[in-house]
Amino acid sequence: MTDLDDIRIARNPPTPSLLGLIFGKRGGRKADWTDYVTYGYLLLGLVIMFAPVLWLVISSFKTPANLQDFPPTLLPVTTETVSVEGFDEPLPLYDVRTEDGETIRLAQIRRVGLNAQMIDPANPGAGRIVVKVANAEPVRKIRFTINNYVNLLTTAGADIWRYVYNSLFITVVATAITLVMNSMAAFALSKYRFRGSTAALTAILATLMIPATVVLVPVYLIVAQLGLVGSLWGVILPTVATPTGVFLLRQYMLTIPDELLEAARMDHASEWRIFWRIVLPLSSPALAVVAIFSILSRWNDFLLPLIVLNNRESFTLQLALASFQTEFEIRYDLLLAMTTLTALPLAFAFIFLQRYITSGIASTGIK
Repeated sequence: MTDLDDIRIARNPPTPSLLGLIFGKRGGRKADWTDYVTYGYLLLGLVIMFAPVLWLVISSFKTPANLQDFPPTLLPVTTETVSVEGFDEPLPLYDVRTEDGETIRLAQIRRVGLNAQMIDPANPGAGRIVVKVANAEPVRKIRFTINNYVNLLTTAGADIWRYVYNSLFITVVATAITLVMNSMAAFALSKYRFRGSTAALTAILATLMIPATVVLVPVYLIVAQLGLVGSLWGVILPTVATPTGVFLLRQYMLTIPDELLEAARMDHASEWRIFWRIVLPLSSPALAVVAIFSILSRWNDFLLPLIVLNNRESFTLQLALASFQTEFEIRYDLLLAMTTLTALPLAFAFIFLQRYITSGIASTGIK
């Protein structure tokens, strides 16, 4: 290898592969003890964060009977049935342990207390057999069913699309207004020097210590005075300015060189043009972070829509989820299917914006 090759490698180092990044070891070929600690910690975090989500998605494909099983099963299972001559409906199959230790497969007719009446599906003419329930195990097989989603779309009808539209309208419009309002406030606090700027920033950050439930009643009174009760705008307008978004965008805009803005002013660019054509494009990572926070907050918001939206036509998906829980029953099958569908837009938004999140959060703390 020549010196020229060494220079080329130094200037253009080889890009590590994805597997190399995942399975890389601090000790080289031999794993160091810190590698085991690191991978164990990451694996524990992965299980804690994704196990509930995985259980939710898998459970949405279970039958209502399977959801009531105890102990619960991880995968969706259904009891196998068989058609027996003389019975209109298929009968569930059970493996029954006899007194001599053998196992026979019978079909259950009905259960009475601790005993069950069963019949041999291969020889129904032999008559009914009384079996103790403790000696019978249902014959099950893994089966993913989409009946929960079909029933959801059938029972909800056109209402579910109305709920989706309401949630999307609130999320998209509120996020767009939030980005504009927060970025304008952050631009003023980061690039302008005026008396009271520090006090204004302190006051904005101080609102983080006020719980949302404390100002819920005043917010409702203002919305009522504006005549927005029952309107989607009554949910959008009270949440368009967020102190967290202002702070994150301000910290990021502090990293933009002031010389760049001064050069634009020398070219007779207006302050609005500087903000719109220079500052906003350079702040796209921080804007993506604020956008994902806003999407998560608006999409999952429940309390404010609950008190503002008083007619079913303006309900969001979160309010529709609560309607599956009544005084007399909880429709777990529809609830799980609806929750899974509700979480899908958030997952897609996170996947689309994930490349901005890490860089945006890391850069907001650099001045």
